[in-house]
Amino acid sequence: MVASNDYEAVIGLEVHAQLLTESKVFCSCTTKFGSEPNSNVCPICLGMPGVLPVLNRNAVEFAIRVGLATHCTIAHRSIFARKNYFYPDLPKGYQISQYEEPICTRGAVGIEWENGTRNTIGITRIHMEEDAGKSIHDISADTLVDINRCGVPLIEIVSEPDLGSPHEAYLYLHAIRQIVTYLGICDGNMEEGSLRCDANVSVRRKGETKLGTKTEVKNMNSFRNVERALEYEIKRQIGVLESGGRILQETLLWDANQNVAVSMRSKEEAHDYRYFPEPDLLPVVVDDAWIERVRKELPELPLVRRDRFVEEYGVPAYDAGVLTEEKFMGDYFEAVCASLSARTKDQFKAASNWMMGEVLRVLRDTKIPIGEFRVSPKNLAGLLNLIADGTVSGTLAKEVFEAMLESDTPPREIVEAKGLMQVRDEGAIEKIVETVIAENVEQVQKYLDGKEQVFGFLVGQAMRASKGKANPKLLNETLRRKLESLHTAQRPG
Repeated sequence: MVASNDYEAVIGLEVHAQLLTESKVFCSCTTKFGSEPNSNVCPICLGMPGVLPVLNRNAVEFAIRVGLATHCTIAHRSIFARKNYFYPDLPKGYQISQYEEPICTRGAVGIEWENGTRNTIGITRIHMEEDAGKSIHDISADTLVDINRCGVPLIEIVSEPDLGSPHEAYLYLHAIRQIVTYLGICDGNMEEGSLRCDANVSVRRKGETKLGTKTEVKNMNSFRNVERALEYEIKRQIGVLESGGRILQETLLWDANQNVAVSMRSKEEAHDYRYFPEPDLLPVVVDDAWIERVRKELPELPLVRRDRFVEEYGVPAYDAGVLTEEKFMGDYFEAVCASLSARTKDQFKAASNWMMGEVLRVLRDTKIPIGEFRVSPKNLAGLLNLIADGTVSGTLAKEVFEAMLESDTPPREIVEAKGLMQVRDEGAIEKIVETVIAENVEQVQKYLDGKEQVFGFLVGQAMRASKGKANPKLLNETLRRKLESLHTAQRPG
């Protein structure tokens, strides 16, 4: 059998993002998630005869925003169309979408690999449409339908078939999620369905230019499932071709529990959507002034921000990637840096270390977003300032941090209340060192005999004796001086 590395995959993704407008795209019903089934509805959502849709201007602006962020051409004139199909979750019997004249075309998204290399994935089009309802199959023997999601505004981002591997598709989808969340137009929650992805995938022998027969894979509700589903389908297609079969153009549903893709319908069973222009909506007209206003209001985007963090703050590229993963995480880090008493790259790196270590640990353990983190950026910076000026040691700073998690009290107040200030009195530290030497005669002798690694043990004993309050630099200097004095005293006459 021919190895899979004799083939290459050709992948394109269709990403649907629910827009964070307060009301639906063609009516005033709320878009709030989690309401009682069929409570956020009106005659327009329900497809009643004689009702007329009215376009939500914010949905158009959000589409322009993402189009500009992905370097698309914004159409000055675009139109809506009716996409006709019959399914229980679509009361009208058609979906209002854009077909021949979408609002955004010919864009690109940059992705970054783990080794730091970057490449660009083309965007064919971005168009606006309304979401369908939700069919629920697992509550009873019957299929239940919730219309709440009907009419929620969507954008569909259609990539070029530029993706060559499941992991590249993962990185691209991740980049799209970052962009839409940075823009504030989508919350990016795949589990709740506000960001959804369908994949078109085919394989061909390396060196061939003709595309193979593609299949469409649906029902992938996480980044990991996208990668796993594509890995499965690529292997399946190669296996079919190598066994002498042919690939059928069909739609597959990913079953995450079984780790298989199950056929939903073949090409022969596929819908003929019979698009035609939507007669109840005027063309969408976007002038240059509107485009330029939106362009000026765009935030700094993830890859640009990541590069700036490396350059401006001197943090490693990996740290910068983590800190810019979510917009509010980057905002928090910059707010910490702005409150540091010494705005040096050493202090910025210390802030990054605390974010990467203690802050992310708390966020993971408590499963909260950075927006709900109890410690304010100003107070975290205050703690870093106390470490930098020697008021507290790094060890005691963690105790202060734990106390800040309870009440977000300014760190200096906690230090004073708990008596955690560093001991910097040379005489007091000298007494601690002398006690440690006296109580660890065997270890001290090993050090004097040349086992340098014992020094760390003695430092630890001294810090423990001081209850973590001794100034580390002064303690180290005093201990070395005392040990050197003992070493000199042991030398032959």
